[in-house]
Amino acid sequence: MAIEYLGLSEINGPLVAVEGVKGAFYDEIVELVVDGKQKKLGRIVEINDDYAVVQVFESTEEMSLLNTHARLTGRPLCVGLSEEILGRTFNGLGQPVDGLGAVRAEVVRDVNGQPMNPCSREYPRNYIRTGISAIDGLTTLIRGQKLPIFSGNGLPHDELAAQIVEQASLGDGENEDEPFAVVFAAMGVKYDVAEYFKRRFAECGVSDHVAMFLNLSNDPVAERLITPKVALTAAEYLAFEKNMHILVILTDMTSFAEAMREVSAQKGEIPSRKGYPGYLYSEFAALYERAGIVKGSAGSVTQIPILTMPNDDITHPIPDLTGYITEGQIVLERSLHQKNIYPPINVLPSLSRLMKDGIGEKYTREDHQDLANQLFSSYARVGEARDLASVIGEDELSDTDKQYLKFGTAFEKEFIGQGKDENRSMAETLDIGWRLLHILPRGELDRIDTKILEKYWDREE
Repeated sequence: MAIEYLGLSEINGPLVAVEGVKGAFYDEIVELVVDGKQKKLGRIVEINDDYAVVQVFESTEEMSLLNTHARLTGRPLCVGLSEEILGRTFNGLGQPVDGLGAVRAEVVRDVNGQPMNPCSREYPRNYIRTGISAIDGLTTLIRGQKLPIFSGNGLPHDELAAQIVEQASLGDGENEDEPFAVVFAAMGVKYDVAEYFKRRFAECGVSDHVAMFLNLSNDPVAERLITPKVALTAAEYLAFEKNMHILVILTDMTSFAEAMREVSAQKGEIPSRKGYPGYLYSEFAALYERAGIVKGSAGSVTQIPILTMPNDDITHPIPDLTGYITEGQIVLERSLHQKNIYPPINVLPSLSRLMKDGIGEKYTREDHQDLANQLFSSYARVGEARDLASVIGEDELSDTDKQYLKFGTAFEKEFIGQGKDENRSMAETLDIGWRLLHILPRGELDRIDTKILEKYWDREE
């Protein structure tokens, strides 16, 4: 039997305090009834003896100390799930906002999830094709991986996210017909950005296999902290109970961290770096570590968290802590964006730590790893040639350095750059790489095995 408490002892932004509580627990859902009719939901975020702090998921403007009753439900926040969530749009709490009615739930799951036993994890293999050469060729996304995108304000990460949702598939191999879906969660986005995603998914005909969870910029901050948990709970259900391969895109994790900082300040907690709470790392880890593959299940959860780096600072706590947890990163570069190159992915600081285990003869093509190594090496040499040209002038460069400059320009325009609706197969990506390497003398290709070089070099000629 739920106990109802009359009145509140304090209201501070999205936080309210209830005194005299008994048997309360952390993350318990609380129903708040305002003026005897309006019902709001919140969760307990702090308990001191008989004093509980409740984080309200909606506005607290109509609430006062006397007109609000609090009822402890004795359960954490749960969400009803079934395969019907695909093709639907929800708010940050998992409530439908598309006017199509409630989802007929097969199961109800706690949004906090369950820790994944490390011994039950299966090592990620095989890849997810995005149709984007800079990702597929050089920072390949592996099933079960968590691979973030580091962006900046004004860079086209929204367009890139939409393109990945539209084009993502299980590759060009024998497993491409396995069930695949996308869970898309947006936190703190503007209304027009949310409409852009919905419109683009509908126009491209991919809405039926996408579940969208949208927290808008004018929605409550407390809801923003729940949105990724709800989305990941839905992904885990589809992956591990329905045996589907799920790609989860979380944007923007910076908004999630800012919301955490705001709530932490209202709770009076001692801040850490840049004012963020000291538990920012553990909160990130609790989300990112929900990616993976479980032994005995045919499904997988793959994550692409997207974050905007304040002032393009990769050492900022948000990208810094994210990099400690995830398995690589894809970095968007402002200088490439200014050259009208889309997507502006700087491949040199970008990295996929699991790439080596999901490419090659069994998965993509035998030349993939050697080709990627050579493209990395050659493009790094381009930077050296450009630096030298800025000092002594391009005319004074050696013939080899001039060829590297030519290669760099072509690589950025033809390999990194592609259309916003251009969907390249893995073979097309690798063939473009080989064609561009023909700009350089064959003797410069020292990262490719001799047998592979002989086989593919002559073929491109």
